[in-house]
Amino acid sequence: MRSVSSLSIEWIKPDIAAEVWEFTHHPDKQDFYLRHTIGWENLLACFEAGRLAPYPRSDRIDGIPVALSYSSYDDYARYLARAKRGYRRNYSVMEGTLQRLGVLKLPAPIILQCHGEALLFSGYRRLCLAWNYGIVPFVWLLPVAGRTGLCD
Repeated sequence: MRSVSSLSIEWIKPDIAAEVWEFTHHPDKQDFYLRHTIGWENLLACFEAGRLAPYPRSDRIDGIPVALSYSSYDDYARYLARAKRGYRRNYSVMEGTLQRLGVLKLPAPIILQCHGEALLFSGYRRLCLAWNYGIVPFVWLLPVAGRTGLCD
């Protein structure tokens, strides 16, 4: 027998401008941007070329490894469940709303895809919420190339 949940999340196209901190300040992501010569202006120019894509719990999307996706439950326990209160609070609010209302409307997490590599650009807490409730999240899969090229 299979149990089915009535909980659901509606994923909508995210606002790239709301995620500028992930580009300018997140220390673990800078190497990816530098290695692929990705600039903020490039992300803005390519953003419309993205698409909503399902991302079942995995460290890969379309067979491509996703850096910083932390997809295992052990990763969740390390990076979110034991995180400082301020970081965890946003997750707790989303979780409470999902449990209370049964449905949420959230911006899709963003995954950058460039030359056979991918990076979880934003939305880790949203991914965890879906994964932890057995919901397959959708992400905004954004093909990008460096400053020397156009969108992949």
